[in-house]
Parts: sequence; C-alpha cells; structure tokens
Amino acid sequence: MNILFVCTGNTCRSPMAEAVLKYKGKDHFKVKSAGVFAFDGNSATPQVEEVLKENNIKQEHQSSSLTKEDLDWATYIFTMTANHKASIVNQYPHIADKLFTLKEFVLENPANQDVVDPFGGNVEVYRRTYKELEELIDQLIVKLQRES
Repeated sequence: MNILFVCTGNTCRSPMAEAVLKYKGKDHFKVKSAGVFAFDGNSATPQVEEVLKENNIKQEHQSSSLTKEDLDWATYIFTMTANHKASIVNQYPHIADKLFTLKEFVLENPANQDVVDPFGGNVEVYRRTYKELEELIDQLIVKLQRES
C-alpha cells in the first residue's frame, strides 16, 4: 500500500507524518510526502528533526513538490488541510476517490479537518503537532490494516 502525505512546504507536517508512519508501520506501507508549494531539496525544519529525534525516529528528508506521478503512485493521499485537498482535486480530479484530509479519513465527522501548522513556532508547538499526528497515524494504521 502506497501512502502519500501532503502539506504546504513539505518541511513540517507531511515529513513528520511520513516519518511516524514509516516508523510505526514498519514494512506494511510505502510512504512518501510532498508539498503543494514546496521547493525541492530543502531539509525538514530543525524543530521537526529535534522532535523526531526525541521520539527515536530517524529520518533523512529532502522536500519535494507534489507531482502527478506522486498522485498516481499513491493508493491513498492524505492532506494536512481541507485547502490542500481542494487545491489538489481541482488540478487532478481523477484522483478524488483516493484523496482525503488525514482527519476526515481517520475520525468520524471531525469538527476541524486541519492538522495545526507549526511552521514558525518553537519546538513546543512542533511537539504538539507531532502528538496530534502520532494519534491520527495510530488510528490510520488500524483502519488501513482492516482494509488490506
């Protein structure tokens, strides 16, 4: 199963989600991340690296911009916000059936579909986003394993 996480710049939320799923999902999933407005080749933010290290997760990350090839590769595409989802489906309507916000896929009727963007915040803000992503990904793994 191929999982693609998408955020804005591919330096905060989607790389964290990618790293957590790779770590927790072990060999069950192939995982990538990309950004709708990313520049290719940037590292994850230092705060992401610090939070992942605190959780014993190793990751070598280089940002990449979202491509049609990424979308076609993915079994499921999970965005960090409803705006990311809308932007992608407007450009690539053929992938609508496999495109979800992470929260809408995992949670029943979430009041808010967006994962908080920690960009520009201190490491504590990133820790909160990591915790939110970790809880969502724990539920995601259960749901995906039931479907496979």
